[in-house]
Amino acid sequence: MGTSKPKRATVQAVIQAPVEKVWEYWTEPEHITKWNQASDDWHAPRAENDLRVGGKFVTRMEAKDGSMGFDFGGTYDVVKLHEEIAYTMGDGRKVEITFIARGNETEVVETFDAEDIHPVEYQQAGWQAILDNFKKYAETH
Repeated sequence: MGTSKPKRATVQAVIQAPVEKVWEYWTEPEHITKWNQASDDWHAPRAENDLRVGGKFVTRMEAKDGSMGFDFGGTYDVVKLHEEIAYTMGDGRKVEITFIARGNETEVVETFDAEDIHPVEYQQAGWQAILDNFKKYAETH
């Protein structure tokens, strides 16, 4: 990546659920596997999460037709219950997620370092699609 700072991108959504539920659905593996995909032809068959500073997480993401898949993971840098999560991905990129409680709704704001292979807008659209899946899942379960 050289000496230049990575490009940052942000996605966000307002979830019609209290922050306690949003946090649980965001962090518990049995929920992560239900929403962590960008489109209906992908799924997340496995997730592990050691939610503590220095803890690691990994989610297996695969095309449903078996044509491709990858592990998405990292190490936690910040964990503030019901407020903030920050982590470093395996390639060194940083991600910060804030949870803003507003009674029976929660705003989730996710900012990430974009990789330099695909256009930032493409990456932002993918991350937003996953966040939109999370919103739908959290609001209907």
